[in-house]
Amino acid sequence: MGKVSAGATMSLDGYIAGPDDTGFDLLFKWYSAGEVEVPMPYAGTTVPASRVSPATAELLRKEMAGWGALVVGRHLYDFTNAWGGRHPLDVPTVVLTHRPPDDRPQSDENFVFVTEGIEAAVAKAKEIAGDGNVAVNGGQMARQALAAGLLDEIGIDLVPVILGAGTPLFADLGHHPMELEGPILLIEGTGVTHLRYRVIK
Repeated sequence: MGKVSAGATMSLDGYIAGPDDTGFDLLFKWYSAGEVEVPMPYAGTTVPASRVSPATAELLRKEMAGWGALVVGRHLYDFTNAWGGRHPLDVPTVVLTHRPPDDRPQSDENFVFVTEGIEAAVAKAKEIAGDGNVAVNGGQMARQALAAGLLDEIGIDLVPVILGAGTPLFADLGHHPMELEGPILLIEGTGVTHLRYRVIK
């Protein structure tokens, strides 16, 4: 069984998006800050290949090869227009939503829509992933998964940007401090520092 991870590119002041879904040009600048090309696994994607440092390229390739399924919320699904039909990582995507879209089946090889909550969404993703890893999208999905004790690892790609406001990686956790082990991985890229922490359960 693989691990369940959540993470995102994050500004120094803890945001994964600016107000009204802005700031991505600054947050994701590191994806084009190097000389090594790393294409997305799905050949049909419109997402361009990354051009990153050698150290970042090695990490991206390793992590992308390990993913077996993803968990995202309906907001991201709609915001990306369902990535044109399949996620760029070329793995099935579990979408947690109150109301599945009318223009897609409840389940196919690209998307599975779950309405029963984060536990059911992660369980379905783990079933799909088999021995592969499950990635939970940052923001609300990550917060719910962390609060429910479902995460094994948290990944932060820290960038030298201050957004001032926006969407935190983990918001509204309440007064429940959580201790992490690590960093169990620390890699310096160009314009980004990759940090990975293990969740202590």
